[in-house]
Amino acid sequence: MTITTPVVLIIFNRPDLTERVFARIAEAKPEKLFVIADGPRSKEEEEKCKLARAIIDKVDWDCDVLTNFSETNMGCGLRVVSGLDWVFSQVEEAIILEDDCLPTASFFSFCQVLLQYYRNDTRIMHISGNNFQGGKSRTNYSYFFSKYTLSNGWASWRRAWKYFDFDIKTWSEFKESNMIKYVCDDPYEQRRFLDIFEADKGKKSIWDAQWLYACWSQSGLSVIPNSNLVSNIGYRSDATHTRNPNNPYANLPTSDIWQIKHPHFVMINKEADEYTFNNFHGGLRIKKQDSPYIYIIGSVEVGS
Repeated sequence: MTITTPVVLIIFNRPDLTERVFARIAEAKPEKLFVIADGPRSKEEEEKCKLARAIIDKVDWDCDVLTNFSETNMGCGLRVVSGLDWVFSQVEEAIILEDDCLPTASFFSFCQVLLQYYRNDTRIMHISGNNFQGGKSRTNYSYFFSKYTLSNGWASWRRAWKYFDFDIKTWSEFKESNMIKYVCDDPYEQRRFLDIFEADKGKKSIWDAQWLYACWSQSGLSVIPNSNLVSNIGYRSDATHTRNPNNPYANLPTSDIWQIKHPHFVMINKEADEYTFNNFHGGLRIKKQDSPYIYIIGSVEVGS
């Protein structure tokens, strides 16, 4: 399949990881490639940033390459958001990868097919390349639906991104109106995400919590593949958030989905979402209440 959907690559200062992810993009040969890069935080970091950016010069197929390189450091929240604002100001839909998100070959076609299939279905706001179900198959189809926006490799539309607000200015109304009860049945889950959105509403160092909120505020659904299509290879000491190489979600195995079988029903898989909350978002630890817990939002890992 020819990848006509624009692909976005977000890079910073890890040229070795950038090269691995770029190699997968090169295999897919998209017709349009957007590259977003943050600037160095120090003189020592300048060379690494230059090396990461130079990898894009290896494009050797017929491709329209557009770059948005910051010469100053904006941080991993604002840089991603400003970059995606730039992308969606020019195109209606895109496939998005960060420099530590290594996709399978079929990830690109999976996203492209579903971007087209749900292009005009405003119920769907996010297409994920991630499956964090611990090897459990949740459906006989190629994917299922979730309220969670897993974003280690994903795709979306301008029509959905327009609801993103870095400062989540509607948060007070959402909280005071107890809207969380319409999204989360589990009271532990309600409390956890109320705490998360309260803590993150003013942060400039992350973006995925705000994106989750944007989708929840619109009753948006996410597509989750029935097998994992993207592995996060960036859990190491030079990461900003994901520094623990022993994290259970580091370097997850992947498998391709080439033939897509669409489900007949557009409904959240509650068993899968319960598993995601309990295991990926730390629900089991919260419920035990006898040990410190870790909660994870996309690529952001926060320990206490």
